[in-house]
Amino acid sequence: MLTTFMDSPKPRVEMDDKIERRSFTEWVGDSEAEQKLTRRILFKLDTRILPVLALLFLCSFLDRTNVGNAKILGLEDDLNITNRQYDIGLAIFYLFYILSEVPSNLFIKKASPKIWLPALTTVWGIFTMCLGFVRNFGSFAAVRAILGIAEGGLLPGMVLYLSSFYRRGDLALRIGLFYTAASLSGAFGGLLARGLAEIGPRGGLEGWRWIMIIEGLLTFVCGCLSYFCLPNNIETAPFLTEEERKYARERIRLDNPSTQGTLEVEEEGLRWSEVRRGLLEPQMWFSATAYFAILSGLYSFGLFLPTIIDESGFATDPNQVQLWTVIPYAVAALLTVVVSFLSDRVKLRGIIMLFTLPIAIAGYAAIGNIHSSQIKYGMTFLMATGMYASVPCILVWNSNNSAGHYKRATTSGMQLAIANCGGFVATFIYPNKDTPQFHRGHTVVMSLLVFAWFMILLNVLWCAKVNRDKRNGKYAKYEGFNDDRNPNFKMVL
Repeated sequence: MLTTFMDSPKPRVEMDDKIERRSFTEWVGDSEAEQKLTRRILFKLDTRILPVLALLFLCSFLDRTNVGNAKILGLEDDLNITNRQYDIGLAIFYLFYILSEVPSNLFIKKASPKIWLPALTTVWGIFTMCLGFVRNFGSFAAVRAILGIAEGGLLPGMVLYLSSFYRRGDLALRIGLFYTAASLSGAFGGLLARGLAEIGPRGGLEGWRWIMIIEGLLTFVCGCLSYFCLPNNIETAPFLTEEERKYARERIRLDNPSTQGTLEVEEEGLRWSEVRRGLLEPQMWFSATAYFAILSGLYSFGLFLPTIIDESGFATDPNQVQLWTVIPYAVAALLTVVVSFLSDRVKLRGIIMLFTLPIAIAGYAAIGNIHSSQIKYGMTFLMATGMYASVPCILVWNSNNSAGHYKRATTSGMQLAIANCGGFVATFIYPNKDTPQFHRGHTVVMSLLVFAWFMILLNVLWCAKVNRDKRNGKYAKYEGFNDDRNPNFKMVL
């Protein structure tokens, strides 16, 4: 509570209408009033910002997966490209997606989030529509490259953006909510694509082209609308009163090592020393490599779960296979929210993952060595739950332990850039020749998750060492610094 940082308590005020009229300084010392105000502010932020970000994230899911839907509807034949050229187009997207993440995060403050996030969305919406008009491999690859550049900045930008509204202990649940909601909604993208495909052929355009055009148009509209919904920061949030803005800003300031008493927005210019500090941060490399391993598993799980279920013999009809794939995701989504809530409540990230990842490791260890289709299907629940439940914790961990805008921007962007390389790994570890057991693919993912577990353990130990060194005075020379080197800034384990 803020009372631990402020002066003597004030008399308690019982009536809500009186509470509404109190000045900022009068909130301090009244525990009940502080709790009410905190809940009201978080409710407003949760209902005004998170739904917009979830919608943008859903658009990115749809636009990332619609090319797969287009493939089975004749994209390769209509463009006269080979399957290898199609894979190259996918690889080009991921390459530019990865390369754009750090530069985008460094630029977002200068451009302002209110402009930058909607701009990225409208740009990839336009170029998704352009995919509906490509005629050969060259244009297909060029449009996929631009899509990668635009979409790459969204997720790291959203994590960085949310860190300016919420305290470190509030972030995991919020990211878990919009990440889970968007992912679940993305599971129905195939149904949307199936309906849109029925439009064509019309107007000289095949059905898969209409998928691109209409989904791109929807994305463009969502991007434009988000400009009118997203505030730049707490100080400009129109849905907060003046007292709420001051209180919310002070909550975040007290979660930051700054010893300054001002409530003004920090004007921090781009300093390459902060970028370099982020690039050389051991925590970033520990968590980024762990996230790379987790995403390798998540991407391969998403790509090959239908194949795994189909080859196991658990379901014989393709429609049944699609249905059975939904249930592991639904269970994983529910438990992801529970784990995110627990992570924020106990203010732990890595230690939580040390318990969630072994669930997925056990699932992969079992599924590659058993033959019962029912047990194999049961293991997919463990695989999905262990990996998905770890994502919100690891997504916010770097942001939690980085202070100073440009260092936080660098560590968040680099973590995702490194982690998204897992998409390249996932593409090649489940070849058709390994059916029905896919022993090699399951073993690779299991090994990667074991590696992730040890990287997370090392990060926990490193953060504990930094906290211990701060208590022992080894960071005393950074007293008063407005970044994570400040002795008062404690690392989240």
